[in-house]
Amino acid sequence: MRIVVLTGAGISAESGVPTFRDADGLWEGHRVEDVATPEAYDHQPMVVQRFYDARRAALAAVEPNPAHAALARLEGHLGDDFLLVTQNIDDLHERAGSTRVTHMHGELLSALCRACGGRSPWADDLADLPPCPRCGVTELRPDVVWFGEIPYAMDAIQVALASADLFVSIGTSGAVYPAAGFVQLATAYGARTLELNLQPSEGTHHFAESRHGRAGELVPAWVDELLGS
Repeated sequence: MRIVVLTGAGISAESGVPTFRDADGLWEGHRVEDVATPEAYDHQPMVVQRFYDARRAALAAVEPNPAHAALARLEGHLGDDFLLVTQNIDDLHERAGSTRVTHMHGELLSALCRACGGRSPWADDLADLPPCPRCGVTELRPDVVWFGEIPYAMDAIQVALASADLFVSIGTSGAVYPAAGFVQLATAYGARTLELNLQPSEGTHHFAESRHGRAGELVPAWVDELLGS
């Protein structure tokens, strides 16, 4: 069985990672336009750098939860027939043991050079304006896909969806495209679809089956069920 799993902010929220967008529409006190667009970076780069530096530093205080661990266990059984696509920019999937992870929205622990286009592993602050390890120019920015930019690995994700037997969405709002459209794409290719979410998402009606509750409970139970069958 070939499985593609999509994860969103809900799976990391149970580890204590803020879901970023508050009920009032602000992202940790900032407007989206102030910290998550190329224009914001051009206008006030240090505000953007410090915002992501704080989020990067906060990763040390959180740990993977049972949902992350269950997905790593599933990958261990399926190998190359499993792909985990995440909208999250944290490293909790990797710390839980997952290796077949595609970060479509980038990664906090990576820096992107605006001069040479190189991507480098990064754990320190970027507000200090360090040089690029590849070209030496001080043009590093967070390797995060901002609004108005194209997510990573879209072609590879579409290929995986085209050959999937099952598509599962975990902890997503169903509101952010292109990820919100994966369920319809998977359905068109003939895959079964399942939503595991705290509550019905905006795209629940597109799924053949939906289960609602905490990811830390739903995901391990689903993996046990799948492997048991």
